[in-house]
Amino acid sequence: MGAQGTWERCMTLTWLAMQFALCALLIARAGYVLSRSADALAEAHGWGRGWVGLALLATVTSLPELASGISAVALVDAPNLAVGNALGACIVNLLFLVVVDAMQGRQPLYPAASATHLLSAGFGVVMLGFVTLSLLSGARAPAVLHVGIYSPMLLALYLLALKSVHAHERQSLQSAKNATPSAAAGQTHREWRRFLLAALVVLAAGSWLPEAADGLASALGLSRSFVGTILMAVVTTLPEMAVTLGALRLGALDMAIGNLLGSNLFNILILAVGDAFYIRGPLLTDAAAVHAGTAVTALVMTGLVIIGLVMRPQGHVLRVLSWISIALVAIYVLNATLVYLAGV
Repeated sequence: MGAQGTWERCMTLTWLAMQFALCALLIARAGYVLSRSADALAEAHGWGRGWVGLALLATVTSLPELASGISAVALVDAPNLAVGNALGACIVNLLFLVVVDAMQGRQPLYPAASATHLLSAGFGVVMLGFVTLSLLSGARAPAVLHVGIYSPMLLALYLLALKSVHAHERQSLQSAKNATPSAAAGQTHREWRRFLLAALVVLAAGSWLPEAADGLASALGLSRSFVGTILMAVVTTLPEMAVTLGALRLGALDMAIGNLLGSNLFNILILAVGDAFYIRGPLLTDAAAVHAGTAVTALVMTGLVIIGLVMRPQGHVLRVLSWISIALVAIYVLNATLVYLAGV
């Protein structure tokens, strides 16, 4: 009986792992297609790459987090999985800036980045601050019906961030404005079709993730907070990673950074969307207190990015990474350890 139970458990784990791996493969491939199509559309329409990264790509590549967050609260009834996935995706995106820094080679990341990213990071700090306050307030946080008061505030801040960054970038690019050759209408339509098809693949795979992640949490004896913050967050940020790598291959550093920081803004907004689908009460009220630590971690990591964009450090530690990147890795490892030990 014991051997049969072990065999069944192994088969269950294998099946769940296969689902998880398939989701990862689909998301990674679709993310690469998104980066290529978005760059072609930017050329065809004369859009700035920074704006494409922040608004268009960041929104689409965050679809797995959106789908996973809604599924986690509406289907799986796992608020910790939803909150952990959204906040965990934020710190994974910030951690991936370390990879971008390493791939820059001799050219340091922060001196080459546009100052426009300071706005994105600044709005991220404000939004994360509201989330942290709501998590720490718990049941004392004000609510309207079953929705926390933080949800409309997050929506307003997100829209204000998009408008502000767009206006700032448009003003910065006016002096360098030049004529852009228009692509043929047929080619543009093809790129839009490819872009939308890849977005649908991302959405479908992201909707599949919560069930597999919740099953893995139960089968492995791991907490939902850990699975959401670490495992699901890594997989659902694969589109951001694929798009970022594609942008770097195209030489579009600002599109890569804009995608990661813009995705963080959207990930925080996902908490407000999930709150609307979570009918038992304010989502952050039912979330474990350990998520406040993840939110603070994202705050600290975003603060380090702001320091890097202002100071623009030129040197590399061991000729590989800036000291900003070393600090980002250390803080991420510390947060992962604390979430795992919390066991919630």
